[in-house]
Amino acid sequence: MDGQIWTGLDRGSFDREGIDFELHEFNTGPEAFEAMMRGEIDVASAGGVISNYLALGHGRGFLINDIEVATTQLWVRPTLGVNRLDDLRGKRIATTRKTTAHIFLDRALRANNITPTEVDIVDASMPDAVKAFIAGEVPAIALWVPFNVAVRESLPDAVKLVDASAFYPQSAILGGWGARMGYYAGNREVLSRIIRGWIDANDHMVRNPAAAAEALQTHYQSSRPADIAEALKAQKLYSAREWRRLYADGTVVKWLQQVSDFFMADAGVSGALRASVYFDTRLFLSTVG
Repeated sequence: MDGQIWTGLDRGSFDREGIDFELHEFNTGPEAFEAMMRGEIDVASAGGVISNYLALGHGRGFLINDIEVATTQLWVRPTLGVNRLDDLRGKRIATTRKTTAHIFLDRALRANNITPTEVDIVDASMPDAVKAFIAGEVPAIALWVPFNVAVRESLPDAVKLVDASAFYPQSAILGGWGARMGYYAGNREVLSRIIRGWIDANDHMVRNPAAAAEALQTHYQSSRPADIAEALKAQKLYSAREWRRLYADGTVVKWLQQVSDFFMADAGVSGALRASVYFDTRLFLSTVG
């Protein structure tokens, strides 16, 4: 979700548009959006959680980064009694609610005729969820890359049962950018300049994936270049021209909406909010030209 940010900063893409970011890092998308709701930040880049907060009116979406094809994964520990999906009934599963991992977990359970009420979802920040899984406190975890690296290296006997690619494109999950309502209303020209800087960075990543992975590793020194490359392969990037088609034909809003429907149903919110207009396709289309 931040690959285009670092790539754009390294390449001067945002500088050329007169954009000087003051960066704030958060462990999860909900933390970022809640900070935005408090007025602490103006824009946020996050994963599938954008379909939750934007649909609730907590900001306005204006830019999509990627499709999270295989960024989320379900890992289990056979030594703790879980060898396959059917074994999850009645078991504790660690994840971070209201995130891409939570959406994926719900899809995986239902696809195997397990209702979410038949498992015990343990809600924690992803770093804490991973620690609990490694410590043996839970026999299963739904996580997102690159947290799989810590699991794989700490638990050679752990098994990845499935990743989100098994449910693509029927349950495509988009990651992208939102802005505070007040900021969006008064700074559309600034947001257009962010989009132009993003286009340069994004299209460089699409054309040069190996070079992009190597450059990104300097910002994640605890991760190896191979780990970064693996994470990039787990998402689907499109060129700005390709994204333009998906914005124009309604695909972007459709994919956002189907994930929004999951969040609304999980929260027990009435269907009225599901039809909310919460993503501005016109800003991107007018900027790309």
